[in-house]
Amino acid sequence: MTKERIEKLLKAGANVVLTTKGIDDMALKYFVEAGAIAVRRVQKEDIRHERKRLILGHADEVVEERIADDDIILIKGTKTSSAVSLILRGANDSMLDEMERALHDSLSIVKRTLESNTVVVGGGAVEAALSVYLENLATTLGSREQLAIAEFAEAWDWISQRELSAMSKVKILQFATEAAITILRIDDMIRLVKDESQNGED
Repeated sequence: MTKERIEKLLKAGANVVLTTKGIDDMALKYFVEAGAIAVRRVQKEDIRHERKRLILGHADEVVEERIADDDIILIKGTKTSSAVSLILRGANDSMLDEMERALHDSLSIVKRTLESNTVVVGGGAVEAALSVYLENLATTLGSREQLAIAEFAEAWDWISQRELSAMSKVKILQFATEAAITILRIDDMIRLVKDESQNGED
């Protein structure tokens, strides 16, 4: 950077300058004399995040803080965006990678939920809700239909309490369907009544 370029930046109102490239000591001297901060060799990813909210923007505070073994520049109180940076700390690189993946997945879920405005919950909640609905429905019906629907409710309840693959769920529902069809095919119930006369002869 030449002195003229630095003066143009300062005249434009910039008092914090971030660059991915180097700044020589003479150029840094001009910034220091003007009471400005110049940060060199900033990672391109960090510049991309800040560019959206800070191209000749405003921040309440720019400070350097030491976190663990690193000196970090913190930009606080920007007016044009509510973006934030999260600092993850872990015992080793593999743990940090895992934390970053988990955080990314969580933020993606929140983003998609806000975009679509609908949520399908996991952990067997859908199956449990369906089981409860079918049980309540079965109580409103009579005879064989009640038994058939109760079989489905029981199958969904069993599924909700276990971690199963999609294929296993299909098989369980097929068994429940077969049981329901069998119940619906029964035309009559035959009940054997004990013969009272035989008891009298004994």
